Amino acid sequence: MKILAESINLSYSSKKILKDVGLRLDNKEFLGIIGPNGSGKSSFLKCIYRVVNPNSGIIYLDEKPLDEISYRETALKMAVVSQHNPCSFDFSVLDMVLLGRTPHKKFLENNNEQDINIAKNALENVGLLNLANRKFSTLSGGEQQRVILARALTQDTECLLLDEPTNHLDIKYQLQIMDIVKKTGKTVVAVVHDLNIAAMYCDRIIAMKKGEVVGCGTPKELLTEKFIYDLYGVRAVVSNDLGILSIRYMPNYLVR
Repeated sequence: MKILAESINLSYSSKKILKDVGLRLDNKEFLGIIGPNGSGKSSFLKCIYRVVNPNSGIIYLDEKPLDEISYRETALKMAVVSQHNPCSFDFSVLDMVLLGRTPHKKFLENNNEQDINIAKNALENVGLLNLANRKFSTLSGGEQQRVILARALTQDTECLLLDEPTNHLDIKYQLQIMDIVKKTGKTVVAVVHDLNIAAMYCDRIIAMKKGEVVGCGTPKELLTEKFIYDLYGVRAVVSNDLGILSIRYMPNYLVR
């Protein structure tokens, strides 16, 4: 699936959150969005998955304007893993994952054996099948994040939109989650804070600062020592070990 966003502007009261933001995403491309806190990354992602309506601009899914697509059709094309996943009901883990099948069902249609198998396979992929009968509310933040990814995989869409998907996860599960997402071969847009994760998994990266896109390119093209300093105000050493871009940050007391 292809995504095109043109001149997206968003304001809350008098504060401009997004200023003429755009992107072009090719089919099966893995795009990362990086930038400091408050730069508009999550707000831009919310415009794409229709939680927030921009003040102006247009977004296309496969060359069709987003506002001409029903919400159900959108849910059949895009699945979301967001930062915060409050749950008002005491769902089991399996029931939470089965919510991913909702766009595929008719009104009041029950889940069938195929739906349950898809959900269990997704839980197995994220290493949580043994917790299928646990209450979602009893899980740790990292476990809940993995359940939400399983729900997104169960939704069986062409595109995944991920807002800090490795939030709350230890190193093992950060890599496991990103490996799973990468191996799906889907079109992916991911807001990523960890530049090393972005360098390992993203085909291209766009950088945002103060609501604007300030850079775009492959990890090798974009993640230079100068650009990292300009974007974050942090000194770093960038190397290419074993064919993988590696970023090491320099604490201020070592910078002369």
